[in-house]
Amino acid sequence: MPTPSYQKRRGQLETYFDRTAVDAWKKLTSDTPVGRVRATVRAGREEMRQNLLDWLPDDLSGKWLLDAGCGTGMLSVAAAQRGAQVVAIDLAGNLVDMARERAEAEDLGEGRIDFRVGDFLSPELGEFDYVVAMDSFIHYKAPDIVGVLAGLTSRTHAAILFTFAPRTPALSVMHAVGKLFPKSDRSPAIEPVAEKKLLRLIGEEPSLDEWRAERTRRISRGFYTSQALELKRGAPA
Repeated sequence: MPTPSYQKRRGQLETYFDRTAVDAWKKLTSDTPVGRVRATVRAGREEMRQNLLDWLPDDLSGKWLLDAGCGTGMLSVAAAQRGAQVVAIDLAGNLVDMARERAEAEDLGEGRIDFRVGDFLSPELGEFDYVVAMDSFIHYKAPDIVGVLAGLTSRTHAAILFTFAPRTPALSVMHAVGKLFPKSDRSPAIEPVAEKKLLRLIGEEPSLDEWRAERTRRISRGFYTSQALELKRGAPA
C-alpha cells in the first residue's frame, strides 16, 4: 500500500512533469543542442539507459516488460526492438503523448508498446517478466522506494532494474541548495539515499525475501548522478 508521503510526492511529480517540464524534456531527450549543464545530464541519462539495457537479455521475444515512468519512451523503444511486449506508463500525459509519437516513427519488429498514463503500481497493468524504472525513484525516500519495490515484485517474475539518487556530498549539497529557491521555481527535490540503508531496508522487508540485490553501478556525468541496482527473484544470497 503506497504511503501518504509517496502519494504526496507522486502528485507533485505529476504536476511538474505534465505542466512545467515538457519542453525541457523534449529538448533533453532529442538531438537538439542544449547548454553545458543539460548536455551532461543528457550524456549521463544515455549511459544509464544503455547500462540498464545491457542488464536485460539481448532477446526479449515473448517477454513482458514494464517501463515504469517511461518518460519520452526511449528505453521502451529499445526493449520492443528486442522483441519485448512493453507496457510503458508515466504520470505525465504530455510525455506519454510525445513517447507515442516518437515510437510511431520506429521499426519495432515483433515488439509492441502499449502506452499508458497513470501509476505504475496499478495491479490492472498485469504481470511482467521484467520491470525497469530509470530515474523514477530518485524523488522518493528509501522507505518509500522499498514500499514501491514490494508492490512491484508481487507482479514480477524475473528481475527489477531501477535507479536511485545515491547519497554523495555533491548531491547532498545540491539538495540543500534547492530548498533555498522559491517554491514556484523548484522542481520536485531529488532525495539522496544511502546505498547501505536501502539494501538494509530491502533485506528487512518480508515481501522481498525471495529477491536479492545483484549488479549495481553508479554513473556520474557532470550534473547527472544516479545509481542502478538489479533485484532478481531467486538469486543466490
